[in-house]
Amino acid sequence: MSFTWKSDGIALLSLGGIFAAAYTVPIDSPRLQGALLEGLHLVQWYAREHMALCVVPALFIAGAIGVFISQGAIMRHLGQGARPATAYAVASVSGSLLAVCSCTVLPLFAGIYKRGAGLGPAIAFLYAGPAINVLAIILTARVLGWELGVARVVGAVGFSVVVGALMHLLYRREEAARAAEPPPVTGDEEVRSLPRTVVFFSVMTAILVAANWSPSAAAVGWWDAVHAAKWWITGLLGLIFAVILVRWYGMQWWRIAPLAAVVLVVALLWPELHELSFSLATIGLAWLTARSDGELGDWFDQSWAFARQIIPLLLIGVLVAGILLGRPGHEGLIPSGWITTAVGGEGLGATIIAAVAGAFMYFATLTEIPILQGLMGSGMGKGPALALLLAGPALSLPSMLVLRSIMGTQKTLVFTALVIAMATLTGWLFGQLA
Repeated sequence: MSFTWKSDGIALLSLGGIFAAAYTVPIDSPRLQGALLEGLHLVQWYAREHMALCVVPALFIAGAIGVFISQGAIMRHLGQGARPATAYAVASVSGSLLAVCSCTVLPLFAGIYKRGAGLGPAIAFLYAGPAINVLAIILTARVLGWELGVARVVGAVGFSVVVGALMHLLYRREEAARAAEPPPVTGDEEVRSLPRTVVFFSVMTAILVAANWSPSAAAVGWWDAVHAAKWWITGLLGLIFAVILVRWYGMQWWRIAPLAAVVLVVALLWPELHELSFSLATIGLAWLTARSDGELGDWFDQSWAFARQIIPLLLIGVLVAGILLGRPGHEGLIPSGWITTAVGGEGLGATIIAAVAGAFMYFATLTEIPILQGLMGSGMGKGPALALLLAGPALSLPSMLVLRSIMGTQKTLVFTALVIAMATLTGWLFGQLA
């Protein structure tokens, strides 16, 4: 077998690059060692705080979309034949009800996109989930000021529609060809009433939101009251969900009752280990559905398919983001002081840097607010702050890696460029007017 540059050149260059990096990397450098530790710390934090509570429930919701919601229903409301006003309104409202981060929304986006939603409405949903959620808007106004709160609402709502519409226009021929393909025969056009489907998904979504309810960055009475009772609320919703699975979806009560009993005992005996109880419930649901036939078995298969596609890329992306940028308040390879200095004032350059940095950084839900509070205290302008608010929660390096596997490299790059460009333009205009 002879060597040819056409077939073997890239492999040779890659091996050469790996060898050069291994030969020259300054392993003893304190900054490099610290950055590697920051990457591992961020992965560990993500696994502890977000994988079990955010990502896994979102994967189950995405799998349920593929099994329990008919393709015809998605096509009617979000597909190519839907009225644009209806499609974008449904997508943005559905997304904004979820208090999730840019990574947690990915399985849900994949679920509706692969099920037949048009690219434009699916992108609107993808952006709306992390960027527009009501809780983030309220805290932004309370902590950072009403001007930024209002600007975030207007900018984010406009973004979800404009970016979605632009993606649709750029890929309208491809979307038309996709819409012309005959839908697969799934046998799912039956039989389940709309109210039951709405209740089923509402309860799952409520469990996701309640389990991830965070304390407020400022004293907000009702918010903190909900946070104090979040695990009681989550437990009640879990019991309702168990009843729904038995009564409406055919799961045997004698199989789900032992799981409910174990979770209840752990919650009562070790009330400080709420996350353990939640994880046991999630593992139990996976085990029960994996051993079931029919729709429940298909639900596990769909969820597992999303998990295999998304979780490895997500963890790799979180590791790289941690190495480069560190955790909030800690240093990665890129000194945080560079970013703080670069985003000072209201100039166009500062706004561009804020939008780009926000697009690549990872923000857990609502964490962008205290981070911005600190940056603004160090001299960050309102325009760059808005640019980071519009680009940061909706994108991150981990989410880009996963999006590439869902809709391809080109669409991911175009979506990223549109978000950065619009965040920059909106932030700069706001900075000039503020």
